[in-house]
Amino acid sequence: MAPNDQPAATPGSTKPSGGGSTEFQLRKYLLLLATLVATVTYVAGLNLPGGAWQEDTPDGLHHAGDPILQFAHHRRYLAFYYCNATAFAASLVVSLLLLVLNGKNTGWEALLRVVMVLDLLGLMGAYAAGSCRDTFTTIYSAVLVCAVFAYIVVAFSTYVVSNKSVLAMVLPTKKDGEEDTERQAGGKHGEDGADSKQEHEEELREVLMLLATFAIAITNTQHDDAVEKARSLVMLLATLVVSITYQAGLDPPGGLWPADGPDYKNGDPILLTTHPTRYTVFFYSNSAAFVASLIVIIMVQSRFLLKRHTLEAAMILDLFGLISAYAAGSCRDEITSIYVVALAGIVLVYVVIHIVFFTLDHKDNHRDAEKLENRREVLLLLAILAATLTYQAGLTPPGGFWSDNEAGHRAGYPVLGDNYRPRYHAFFYCNAASFMASVALIVLLVNPNLYRPGIRCYALYVCMVVGMFGLMGAYAAGSSRDLRTSIYVLTLVVAVFAFVALEVFIFWVYPYLKKILSKSGDKEKESSGSITEEQKTGPRNAATPKTPEAQKEKNMREYLMLLGVLAASVTYQSGLKPPGGLWQDSNGHSSGNPILHDINKGRYYAFFYSNSTSFMASIVVVILLLPWTLHEHKLPLWPMQTAILLDMLGLLAAYAAGSTRDWGTSRNVIYLVIPVLAYIAAYAAVSIYRKKRCHKSQEEA
Repeated sequence: MAPNDQPAATPGSTKPSGGGSTEFQLRKYLLLLATLVATVTYVAGLNLPGGAWQEDTPDGLHHAGDPILQFAHHRRYLAFYYCNATAFAASLVVSLLLLVLNGKNTGWEALLRVVMVLDLLGLMGAYAAGSCRDTFTTIYSAVLVCAVFAYIVVAFSTYVVSNKSVLAMVLPTKKDGEEDTERQAGGKHGEDGADSKQEHEEELREVLMLLATFAIAITNTQHDDAVEKARSLVMLLATLVVSITYQAGLDPPGGLWPADGPDYKNGDPILLTTHPTRYTVFFYSNSAAFVASLIVIIMVQSRFLLKRHTLEAAMILDLFGLISAYAAGSCRDEITSIYVVALAGIVLVYVVIHIVFFTLDHKDNHRDAEKLENRREVLLLLAILAATLTYQAGLTPPGGFWSDNEAGHRAGYPVLGDNYRPRYHAFFYCNAASFMASVALIVLLVNPNLYRPGIRCYALYVCMVVGMFGLMGAYAAGSSRDLRTSIYVLTLVVAVFAFVALEVFIFWVYPYLKKILSKSGDKEKESSGSITEEQKTGPRNAATPKTPEAQKEKNMREYLMLLGVLAASVTYQSGLKPPGGLWQDSNGHSSGNPILHDINKGRYYAFFYSNSTSFMASIVVVILLLPWTLHEHKLPLWPMQTAILLDMLGLLAAYAAGSTRDWGTSRNVIYLVIPVLAYIAAYAAVSIYRKKRCHKSQEEA
């Protein structure tokens, strides 16, 4: 919209001149922040700091799977638990509130700020309560939390005092009649002078904005867009690599020695003792990727490096470092490591062959560049999701590792591989296939000369589908140990597979049906002689610029995709490592089995089924959103919104069942949603009432 088409902002207006509120402009970053908080609080709530009892105590006071923190530091446990639960619930509310933002100051923005502050304060409180054990660290963390809280209060107070529009909202305002009387008493000369001065400033501002816009448009627009896209890509990939390599470095494959030995000390990596060469390859590959990613994050503001694609080349080396670290850390023999690396080579060779044979007759069309860029963003998001989950799961598989060489097993080897060998092999190869397909997909998405033809011929979509089904297969194999739960998860996987097959069939058949129907319709129109020139040119005119409704729908689909990714990430991790931990010995139970399953089956089943339903619902959301990137025939939004609602409810139920061991506390977690919903409803009612009152006063005036 041109500048002169926009109404001038009044002094009491709170609407920014940049096209929507600040929250609306930063909605993607706020959603990513809410995703981060929800991820860490969900995992922390299911696996509490301090761990869980590994066996029943002789006095009968502690049972295996109960949180140690609850008995050792009860008050600290309560503070951590309720702060963490509040932050988790608030992050879900923030994710849902971001869906209703439309760029106008409807009142949801103020509510979003309140919930966001509550979210972050809860996160800080949970960290302070859960990360400390002695007096000094507790005081230090409490001082930090109080300092941050005081800074927020001071900053907010300064903002309120300095912003006249906020003061106008907070302080009682005068009625319209009083304002009119004062305005008339003030004389018309001052008003006209102020109006003319304001109009002159507005005209000058518009002229300068037009000149600046024109100068930017004819010089650096296209180049800046390319640089910004490269910067966002590099930042996203570097963040991915830093997060997963940091976790893998602190929790290395093979586990840690629980006690001192002749050749090792308590806390040393087991793999360093049993396979020193393999551990060295893993450690330096993982560390090199971590350090390089940190350097890339620091240097990402350098336009010189971005223009010459130096940082993108560094990220390619990072990804190959991940492949090397995964192959060394996830296996214990050379043959399996070769198989794992070969999976990445197979994916790359397949994509190249697919591109060569299916793009021979294709002519490059520069008009679909924006469409290809949107598809690339979606594929990159899904690939990062799969790579993040499968890297850590492959290095530390479900069931954990043996910590000794007794009873015929070997230290550092997966427990699941000895007790459930077919299930472990299914998990291992599904997880490895998903990881390698995702990393290969990320490598291809960096180069426009590769991803553009790969997207056009759907080769990259095939890689993505392989990665998603590998993710589901790994979850089905690694999250359950008995037949009952395995059948349930496999049923969900088969249902998703059938749904995908049906969607692919519709995708391939729909264009042919559309052509047949259009041909038959044209013949009928020609025979009746009713076709007009306007109807002939109608489809051409249909390619109009995007309307606000279309842009709003696009934003909604992007948010739903991000929410699906959020739920898939947290439920995948918690499904492979359930709350309560896993048995480490075989005294009356099976090593690697969930402790919660043996001590409280009802609670375990409630967690497992809720978590699995949420995971599969998030996969369904992602699959439902794929036609939006493939073709113009878009599915309605209500199936995705329904799946997201089921997703969030399953997430809440799984958290309530797995984060505590008594039903009273679980009930309190669910009750936390009620005051939040009541607050939202009350705020919405007040907002509607104020709107109606304002509209009524305007009509009377």
